[in-house]
Amino acid sequence: MTDTTVIQLALQTMLVALKLSAPILATSLVIGFTVSLFQSMTQIQEFTLSFVPKLIGVGVALLVCGNWMLHTLIDFTNDLFDMIPSLLS
Repeated sequence: MTDTTVIQLALQTMLVALKLSAPILATSLVIGFTVSLFQSMTQIQEFTLSFVPKLIGVGVALLVCGNWMLHTLIDFTNDLFDMIPSLLS
């Protein structure tokens, strides 16, 4: 296994992690910003107000994107297992 192979594997791993976390993080960011904007406009300073909408939004994002996320992770894992013989030689 060469250093180029290790760097390529690390890059692929980071890209898959970014792809898998993007829908959840983007949903949480948008909902958090919206609730924070609402709180600043209405001057409601309740810390737990942003928790429930984020929880619901992340749950919906997982329901919508979960199948794609699972298939992406399975494909990446299968590719890694397929690469094992070439990595050992």
